[in-house]
Amino acid sequence: MVQVTEEMVEAYQRDGVVLIKGLWADWVDVIRAGIERNMAEPGPYAAENLKPGEPGRFFDDYCNWERIPEFQRVIRESEAASVAAKLMRSDHVQMFHDHVLVKEPGTSKPTPWHQDGPYYFVEGKQTVSFWSPVDPVREASLRCVAGSHRWPKEVLPKRWLSDTSFYPDPDKYMPVPDPDAEGMTVLEWQMEPGDAVAFDYRTLHGARGNEATTRRRAFSLRLLGDDARYVDRPGRTSPPYPGHGMAAGQRLREDWFPMLL
Repeated sequence: MVQVTEEMVEAYQRDGVVLIKGLWADWVDVIRAGIERNMAEPGPYAAENLKPGEPGRFFDDYCNWERIPEFQRVIRESEAASVAAKLMRSDHVQMFHDHVLVKEPGTSKPTPWHQDGPYYFVEGKQTVSFWSPVDPVREASLRCVAGSHRWPKEVLPKRWLSDTSFYPDPDKYMPVPDPDAEGMTVLEWQMEPGDAVAFDYRTLHGARGNEATTRRRAFSLRLLGDDARYVDRPGRTSPPYPGHGMAAGQRLREDWFPMLL
C-alpha cells in the first residue's frame, strides 16, 4: 500500500508538487506494455516534438486510455485515485485524461517550462497530475517550481514547436519565466520506475533533455477533485475534446470523464 502522510499532503498543498515513491511500482510492466501499444498505434492527438535536424525523438500522445487496456487497468485498479483524493483533500476523484511522453536516448531538447492549467478547459484548486517514468531517471526528470500554483496570474501557454502563443490574447498572461536564471525554487528528483511526481495543474514545470543512452518513457495521469469545473477558453484547448457540449461552471460530464472514487 502506498503511504501518503499528512506531511506529504501539506507539502503538496504548499508547493504544488510532491514525490510519491512507488505509486505504480507493481504496475511498471503493465504501463510499459501500454506505452509500447500506444506508440505502435498512435491516436489522433499523437505528436513528434522535434524540429528537423534536432537529435533523438520526443513522442507524446494523450486521451487513449479507453482504447488501451493496460492503461484502463492502471487507472481503475491501482491506488492512484485514492492517493489523488488525499493529496487534493477531495472526497471524489474524476478522470480527466492520460498522457504518454517518450524521449529516446540522445534527445537533447528540454520540455519547455509551462503550466498545464491554461491549456485545459477545466479549473479548480483540486487537481492532480501524476508523472511517472518506467525507466530509471537521473537527469531527465520532471522539474517543478515550488509555489507556482499560487501565482496570481497564469503563465502564457505556447505551442512547443513554433514557440507561438496558444491563444489570441497573450496580454492576459504573464511571460514564461526562466526559473533557473530568476533564482526560483525548482524541485526535481532522481526516480525509479513506478515513482511518481504529483503536481497541481497550475504548477510551472518542464523537463531536461534525455542525454542518457537509455529511454525515458513516462506515463502521466490527470485527475480532478470536487471543485473542478468546466471553463471557457479563448480557443481550441489541449486536449480539444470536440463536441462535449458543456457550459462554463458545470462539472465535467461523467459519461466522458468517469468518477474513479
